[in-house]
Amino acid sequence: MNKIKPIVALALTAFLATPSSLFAASHREAPITALDRPADITDWYTFVSYDNPGKVTMILNVDPLLEPSNGPNYFPFDPNILYEMHVDNNRDGRAEDVVFQFRFRTEYRLPGVFTAAVGGIARIPPVTALDGPDSVGLNLRQTYSVTMVKNGVRTDLSGGQALFAVPTNVGPRTMPDYNALYSQGIYDLGGGVRVFAGTVNDPFAIDLGAAFDSLNFRVAAGGGVLSAAVDADDHNNYAPDAVAGFNVNSIVLEVPTTMLTVDGNPHSAGEKEAVIGTYGSTSRRRLTVRRSPHPSSNSGPFQQVQRMGNPLINELIIGIGSKDRWSMDDPENDGQFAGFFLHPLLADIFASFGIPVPSGARTDLLPLVQYTAPVCPGCGPGDTGVIADLLRVNTGIPPTAVAGQKRLGFLTLLDSDPTNDDPAGFPNGRRPIDDVTDIAARAVAGILKDPVAFGTRIGDGVNTDGDGVGFRATFPYVQPALSGRDSHHVGPTQVGCSGHPDGICPVM
Repeated sequence: MNKIKPIVALALTAFLATPSSLFAASHREAPITALDRPADITDWYTFVSYDNPGKVTMILNVDPLLEPSNGPNYFPFDPNILYEMHVDNNRDGRAEDVVFQFRFRTEYRLPGVFTAAVGGIARIPPVTALDGPDSVGLNLRQTYSVTMVKNGVRTDLSGGQALFAVPTNVGPRTMPDYNALYSQGIYDLGGGVRVFAGTVNDPFAIDLGAAFDSLNFRVAAGGGVLSAAVDADDHNNYAPDAVAGFNVNSIVLEVPTTMLTVDGNPHSAGEKEAVIGTYGSTSRRRLTVRRSPHPSSNSGPFQQVQRMGNPLINELIIGIGSKDRWSMDDPENDGQFAGFFLHPLLADIFASFGIPVPSGARTDLLPLVQYTAPVCPGCGPGDTGVIADLLRVNTGIPPTAVAGQKRLGFLTLLDSDPTNDDPAGFPNGRRPIDDVTDIAARAVAGILKDPVAFGTRIGDGVNTDGDGVGFRATFPYVQPALSGRDSHHVGPTQVGCSGHPDGICPVM
């Protein structure tokens, strides 16, 4: 960490005049995905693996706000969707240098049974395995394939293995040891590649209701501006986490860094070759024919439905009339949306609340959609590439030890306390722990341009995952799904805000 601190500090000095744009999760953010829930990308993560610095982990979360108890079908991946992870390693903004593709297949093993999983009753034993005799009650079961496309060559990474997606956690009678099922879903594909797919606890956290009531944040949590004490608390919540109690479908892939870099070699933080740009996407076949009472027919090439690089670009920056076009277009064409970055409505809202923001056209908001400092301190004027919404990560910056990770990520380098630094966090990639809502809001308010003049501690008061399970420190980094029988949600007047007396979340 000490070795890269001078590089990062130098890069920040160069970048202070060029703050980033707004980001956060994408739960039902565009008209097209509001009507196509399984194809909706909720979050996209890319980071250097905590427990193996020579590898990079990418996480694609889809299908938002899954109620754990919502049987009988629960939440399978859609076999008609092509799920993809894209990598740009030559800084041209086209993230097709390395692509990982995932396809799912669904089988119904007990067609006479009314629900997706059953066990611990009559002649059906509890579900304690994903395959074999102890999996009999797993009625709706999914397998999947993993394919890498690199330099036009397709490689099946599955290696002949049957890869089973981990089902949702139905409850303790049906699945008495759900954590064991979760662990069975972690596969070593050889060559340093690991994969996981299944329903998990949604790691995102936000006071969603307050955010979309025109930023009507709760007075008890500072009304949108956090006190120094609350802002420094990475372990408690002072407002309800609206995502607490919900699951999400997750695909997690870990690969050696050398599989992703342009020359197949590891690079130091100061080398431009260390930086990659990534995004996740979902696509469907161009033509769907409804053939009731027979199954529908899908044909033609795949067409993109949704994509996500940096969090919250589409949700809070792009105008609703352009959201579908953004979702279906490729990142290298993002120059057409530059106007939304130059005049973000959110900055005007902050100004109306009396929060100081930079004046004039916000040309300072564009560099995060290009290859520049601080994420790419080795990039020169000819390396910026086209404007493209990619989540960029410097693979030469080692991961911060789990105990030292901070929710404000890269913003910690702007304060005067070097012991608080966490350069491995967003916007240098993104980890589940990163509080992208607070980071993004402060970036729009101008903190990177001048942390003194525009350093208002904007925040919703939700500083961590509201389910109280923390963040997993090892692969696959997402936590097991919440129980359908025993989970609960967190809202005003309910227990779940550990920063308040008796843990009760405030209404106002």
